[in-house]
Amino acid sequence: MGELTADAVVDRMVPQAPRVSPDGRWVVYASSPVGRAGEYPESGLWIAPADGREPPRQLAAAAADDREPRWSADAAWVYFLSDRAERGTPQLHRVRREGGEPEQLTDWRPGIHEYLLLPDSEAVVLVAPEENAAPADPRVRVVRAAADAGAAHPEPVPTGAGHPAFSPWDSVAPAHRLWRLDLRTHAVGPLGDFGRRHVVEAAARPDGRGLAVLTWSVADREPGRFDPGLHLVDPATGARQDLGVPAHEPEQLTWWRDEAGWHLAYRGVTPPGLIGGNAIFEARGHRNLTGGMSVCPIEPAESGDGSLLALFAEGLDTTIRRFDPATGAFTELARATGSLLGLSGGGGRIAVVASTATEPDAVHCGPPGGPLTRLGAPQLRGIPWGVQERLSYPAEDGLDLDGLLILPPGRTRADGPFPLVTLVHGGPYDRWEDRFQLGWFRCGQWLAAAGLAVFLPNMRGGLGHGHAFAASVAGDVGGAEFTDLLTGIDLLVEAGVADGERLGIGGGSHGGFVAAWAVTQTDRFKAALVNAGVIDWPLLAATGEHGRYDRALGGRENSPITYADRIATPVLILHGEDDTNVPLSQAELLHTALGDRPHEFVVYPREGHSLRERAHQIDFLHRTRDWFAQLLA
Repeated sequence: MGELTADAVVDRMVPQAPRVSPDGRWVVYASSPVGRAGEYPESGLWIAPADGREPPRQLAAAAADDREPRWSADAAWVYFLSDRAERGTPQLHRVRREGGEPEQLTDWRPGIHEYLLLPDSEAVVLVAPEENAAPADPRVRVVRAAADAGAAHPEPVPTGAGHPAFSPWDSVAPAHRLWRLDLRTHAVGPLGDFGRRHVVEAAARPDGRGLAVLTWSVADREPGRFDPGLHLVDPATGARQDLGVPAHEPEQLTWWRDEAGWHLAYRGVTPPGLIGGNAIFEARGHRNLTGGMSVCPIEPAESGDGSLLALFAEGLDTTIRRFDPATGAFTELARATGSLLGLSGGGGRIAVVASTATEPDAVHCGPPGGPLTRLGAPQLRGIPWGVQERLSYPAEDGLDLDGLLILPPGRTRADGPFPLVTLVHGGPYDRWEDRFQLGWFRCGQWLAAAGLAVFLPNMRGGLGHGHAFAASVAGDVGGAEFTDLLTGIDLLVEAGVADGERLGIGGGSHGGFVAAWAVTQTDRFKAALVNAGVIDWPLLAATGEHGRYDRALGGRENSPITYADRIATPVLILHGEDDTNVPLSQAELLHTALGDRPHEFVVYPREGHSLRERAHQIDFLHRTRDWFAQLLA
């Protein structure tokens, strides 16, 4: 039997963005390690027969960040973004399906952000800044008097005939534009006119006769002001049609077709408020296609045959569903125990990245209704894993809850009670699914290997149980969701699984808030971990990237800083120095408030909201496990 090491955790390869070829015969995907070893990330492209008859082989290997593979219409070429010419500056490349030397198609000075292939055309649409664009210096913010800075959708400010409205803020970062690359001449020219708006994403209609384009009013989220716009563009003339104000946080533009013609869908935040989870909308009229469902859409995807597919979070599991235009509902095609991500379709097959309780992320392919075949051998064989149990229990008020329990390897409930670490997911609109729990932060198996039992609760406010479940925490974080957490712990103590005198709690982002909140409300926990956690909601609303969203979640009365004088539990504070989502000032507040009380404060330089550097992830793993193992011994 092998031993689980931190190196094995952060060096594990994770596949992303699988794409099925239009003829359904091949799958190409990118793969990269969990941790970044050098200054720049490295990822490679892999290709495999869709039926799994041969193992994947690498395409055009290089010490570079190769990502976002796409197929040409005839499945002869794989297009991709790569910084192999200049590290840190991605350009568009293509390579033959059989392999060989890639062809570089762009030499755009600031690099290419995104691209899409126009069907049946010798052209590619690029999303990139202007070639001579540079960040504003000095940085200037201009407030337009016509806009209400506090409104979710302020009144637009006219920008002249034919131009969409823009936000009351001028952008700091250079805006991305839409460009058309002629593959025959390699000439690049502008496509469409969006004024000063920032192009975020685009999707080509499968018949090649239209582009859906998502724009923001600014290129940066300062803080949380990026009023979105949705447009249709003629790829031949650049003529633009606006589709009105979309739902909050629109993304993942997806085309589908019925008897009436082509339609555009996207994922956005469920109305009417900012808190309530995601829904899938039809762009014209912004009709909610998932209203009333007790499950939550993760991502829509084109099927390759014109129908609309989507992944849905359903409790601890994930389903694949198809939209039925006749009934206006999504019908389940297949259910997977665990997680599915990165859905794509083509030639009667789909591809996803799947993970179960006993198997790490791997690309799977097959018909939409299953079965799906894993492409390639499983990773990390020969290491003993802790048994992962599915939990289901009622909240104090009767609401149905679920979660996971991981026991130390080779142990059963009969060997308890164990020291118990409760790990709280972020969001709060997120979840613990019944997948392989091994990563630099989602580290349930890593802690279990040290003899700790790990509880992963899905409290109210999270993903997988519909709109009302998610919306219930609006303005009340730390309320019923914290009671949900304690209820689960109490049940494990009563069952003899957890030792009530050896309880720890930890979390990142919103989970970091819950951990900090927990130790202001009770002294039951003997150790706490606060990673990138929210300590002061009003301060976060003023300084973070999601100002309106954060204001809707909490205020001073449910901020840990308000009750920090009560904390008696030793706290490990971990934070990225360059975090713009939850700025470092949040961690500094907690550190200062704790004063001489037992705690450690660790700042990771160059890191944002998530740790990327391999050495930092290894430090996080060792520091976290040592903290809980020592204090819960």
